[in-house]
Amino acid sequence: MPKAARIAKPISTSSASENSDSAQLVSIALFAGIGLLISLIAVISGVQGAWF
Repeated sequence: MPKAARIAKPISTSSASENSDSAQLVSIALFAGIGLLISLIAVISGVQGAWF
C-alpha cells in the first residue's frame, strides 16, 4: 500500500523578527532625527550655554 508524501509549507518565523527589527530601527531613527534637529536649531540660534 503506497503512502503519499505530505509536503508541508515551512512556517515562516522570520516575519515576526523582521517586524520587530523594523520597529526598533524606526524608533532609533526618530530618536536620532529629533536629536539632530534640536542640535541644528541650537547651533543656528546661537545657544552658547547648552553644550557644556
